[in-house]
Amino acid sequence: MIAAKFYRIEDWERFVDIKKELIELKAYRLNLQEMVDKRTEELKLEFEKRVDIERKLTMLEREVSKLERLNVIGQLAAGLGHEVRNPMTTIRGFLQMLQNKTDLVTYKSYFDLMIEEIDRTNSIITDFLSIAKNNPTVRRRQCLNQLLTNLFPLIQADAFSQGKKCVFEPTDITEVEIDPNEVTQLVLNFARNGFEAMPLEGCLTIKTFMDGEIAVLSIKDEGKGINNEHISKLGTPFFTTKENGTGLGLPMCYSIADRHNALIEFKTGTDGTTFLVRFPQPPE
Repeated sequence: MIAAKFYRIEDWERFVDIKKELIELKAYRLNLQEMVDKRTEELKLEFEKRVDIERKLTMLEREVSKLERLNVIGQLAAGLGHEVRNPMTTIRGFLQMLQNKTDLVTYKSYFDLMIEEIDRTNSIITDFLSIAKNNPTVRRRQCLNQLLTNLFPLIQADAFSQGKKCVFEPTDITEVEIDPNEVTQLVLNFARNGFEAMPLEGCLTIKTFMDGEIAVLSIKDEGKGINNEHISKLGTPFFTTKENGTGLGLPMCYSIADRHNALIEFKTGTDGTTFLVRFPQPPE
């Protein structure tokens, strides 16, 4: 430290004043830095909130777009489904009658193939009508865990037939208001999609848990995840990446969730995809 020599009292007073100013400037600089850091943090939080709002807005716009498409498909299905089914039922009946005739036994394989294709077409029409369903669901308070416990052996058998595994991990959850038949259809669709996404020995994990007052159903596969370019199209009628898919399974799930005032979310990555169905707390 350099020693200062003062020969006049004025020099000493000037030195003291300068030192005070330096101390004040340092304090002001520290205070200013704190203000800058605080404002930076506030701006960061505001930016994160804005990004979150924009993300939620984008999700809502996608949901509205999906519901509009489902409505169009529903109107089409309601108008054509029953009209197409009636003649198909007649054709199937005649095919069954003809395949039992002894003089046509050589063509039995053809009849079997035609009946199989009619049944497949009928299954597609059933999916259409499920999306088109405008009648209010018959909901009642029920434990989702009990429904899944009853359904799990069927899912396990499906997994076993494909060389895959399935586990069910329930936790205590509140009762929810559901239509058991529709929720069964929703769970089976998600489970079968999960099995198809996984390699051999892959495991499907079904869980239930509470998120605040929301009962959540989670179905996770161990597939390779959903491609980024396909994410925005999920739930769009007729969109499918499967060779023999109809593109109606996931739209049906969204339609069922909508009728239950439930929300479908998903997380995807290289370790698999998780679909979450959030059921609201039933009113008192």
